Amino acid sequence: MPANKKYLTPSPWQRFAKITAAIFGGLIVAILFHLALASWFNHAAVIITSTFSAFILWAVLMVVAFLGKNGWRVWGIYLLASLVLFVIFYFGNQV
Repeated sequence: MPANKKYLTPSPWQRFAKITAAIFGGLIVAILFHLALASWFNHAAVIITSTFSAFILWAVLMVVAFLGKNGWRVWGIYLLASLVLFVIFYFGNQV
């Protein structure tokens, strides 16, 4: 049974934005989240834990990217989250 046309994204640019946000944006947010944790807590414990939790977080962020109506808005949210996590990582690394 084919998908209902009203649920499909009509624009190829929106489809491109959702796919790239899911793959690259989700990966960036997942990695920066664990880097921010590692800069504030025990490095070894966070790195060992991140082998599984980074993949799970990335998969969740991929699903979230496809749930949004606008792919460019998802990219904006992921870039803003990446910026916040980078600032946390940067100031945590100073200690």
